[in-house]
Amino acid sequence: MEQYLIVPWDTRSGSEPAPVDWDMQVPPEIDAIAELVMKQYDMTVSSRTLITSKPDKGGAIWRIETNKGPRSLKLLHRTPERSLFSVGLQEYVVQQGARVPALIPAKDGKLFVEMGGKLWIVTDWIALTPASKVDLVGAQELCYGLGEFHRHSKGYMPPFGAKNSSRLYRWTNYYQKIAKKIGWMREMAKAYRDTVASASILAVVDQYERQAIESLERLKASAYPRMVAMGEPYWGLVHQDYGWSNGQNGPGGLWVIDLDGVSYDLPFRDLRKLITSTMDDMGVWDTTWMRGMIEAYHQANPLDAESFEVLLIDMAVPNEFYKHLKEMFFDPITFLNTEAEAILQRVVATDQSKAQALADLAKDMSKYKPGSYEPKPVAVGPTRVPSETKTWDQKSWGLQPQPKQTRESVASAVSEENTESMAGAVSKEKKAESFRVVKKKAKQETKQEVRATDKNGKKEKQEQEAQSVVKPAKRMAVEVSDRKKEEKEKAVSPHKAGGRKGTASNVVQLQSSGKGPSNKAKQTVAPAKKKAATVAKSKPRVWKKSGAGASKAVAKPAALPKTKRKAVKPAVKKTAKQTPKVAPRVPSAGNKTKRAAQSKSKHSFTKVAAPSKKMNNAVSRKPNAKKGVKTKGVR
Repeated sequence: MEQYLIVPWDTRSGSEPAPVDWDMQVPPEIDAIAELVMKQYDMTVSSRTLITSKPDKGGAIWRIETNKGPRSLKLLHRTPERSLFSVGLQEYVVQQGARVPALIPAKDGKLFVEMGGKLWIVTDWIALTPASKVDLVGAQELCYGLGEFHRHSKGYMPPFGAKNSSRLYRWTNYYQKIAKKIGWMREMAKAYRDTVASASILAVVDQYERQAIESLERLKASAYPRMVAMGEPYWGLVHQDYGWSNGQNGPGGLWVIDLDGVSYDLPFRDLRKLITSTMDDMGVWDTTWMRGMIEAYHQANPLDAESFEVLLIDMAVPNEFYKHLKEMFFDPITFLNTEAEAILQRVVATDQSKAQALADLAKDMSKYKPGSYEPKPVAVGPTRVPSETKTWDQKSWGLQPQPKQTRESVASAVSEENTESMAGAVSKEKKAESFRVVKKKAKQETKQEVRATDKNGKKEKQEQEAQSVVKPAKRMAVEVSDRKKEEKEKAVSPHKAGGRKGTASNVVQLQSSGKGPSNKAKQTVAPAKKKAATVAKSKPRVWKKSGAGASKAVAKPAALPKTKRKAVKPAVKKTAKQTPKVAPRVPSAGNKTKRAAQSKSKHSFTKVAAPSKKMNNAVSRKPNAKKGVKTKGVR
């Protein structure tokens, strides 16, 4: 069972029939692993009920009845390294006093169990109820709880081995992406002019593209660059998927659940998402609601003037237009002929009140004190008081060596990066395969370029040295014989030999006729001057000859003085590699590429009725909880 790697189970292989609804079922292999995981905890389980699953990602949540009360068993669908980041954060904020479910340790002391290539966690089951969605009080409760969570997350630094998740420095890239994708929408509408929504999109796409570009310029001119320079722990983490289903009322106040997607970022990004999605559901940008939600958040996690300005800039981006209309990239003809027109008309109608609402909010800038963001060459570390210090015990937080990823898990990882393409609906396996092909091709091209460069360089050296290295065999043998006595009498010290031109690469190791240079010759560590002196001494007696004779192999004389051998040995390998016509090439090794505590804050909110025009007459436009919201307990 340990060898089974959990992957998304939205499709089954082979002839096995697919269940009607995978959202409420898991494969039998997952059930078997869940039983093994529960045995790792000091508890007796009497029943287990699947609450929800993520078949497209590979995650699930169960309610389990134990001898120690109801508990929650959760399979985290991300990689163990990424899940360790969020599990560490959950433990950290609980210690800071946040209303977040506390992790229950297993028998080995760890706050998770690693099995099936994933992390599993167990927490107490806490009875929760969603905040009210029909009036401002409920929205304010949600925002206040969010601010508390953000405040408690400041200073977090993940355990060793966790994969860091951060969106703090990616705001400009995100804005650029939206502007680019909206431009693609224009081209898509032009390419499919016969579709129902084509004309409507072309009528407004320029306006939304201009909004995205203007927001990008405003962001660059704001305090954003100085703010992110403060570093990730300074700001803490965002939930990324916060709403009425993940923020619910429970003992002591509002609880935040489902933390497996947390990431470093400017915290009010969560607040922006909550406000804009609420306005989209209501069908109007209501200043009273927006101001009330911001003020409630400010009470729990104070904003400064710079943060408030960046929040307004982020709301000015055409986020809802992009979110709803980007579906055209996956199946353009079907989407543009069916859903696009109705969605577009609703978004455009809602945005008619957006500009005025943001202008009204901008008047509140004076309510917020200026922040202090002095330029720092290096991002600052977290400022902690003794009670906030957290030391991660490697024994309790270490992960197992990870097995090789399967094809399905690679495809899932590619999908997790939120990559989008104009090519249309492409399967996860094809995306992963394309990634591997591109990566392999890039490596091959790099190797070819290196080989070509090395080959050209060696060829040039060979052409330059061939004429001076190879000597006529007959003349060389006579020359060495005549010098035999002379060298003994007039030996020159290597420190005194100089003044003449010559290099060790210009000297050839003489071998027996018909044989190449010996590969076992030992190199001498003599100084370069000694080599130059030896070559210079022999140069005047060498006959100059060109043509075919220069490339013939030379014969070894009957006897060769020891001093001569030592002088010429260092050039053996180099000459052998660079003059293939003289002797076989000696292979070179070369370089190879390696492969909770309750909050004591008191707050009260004035109940404000929702706009009657939009909320009372159109129920469907009220803020809705996300699909799958559970009101019976925490996940």
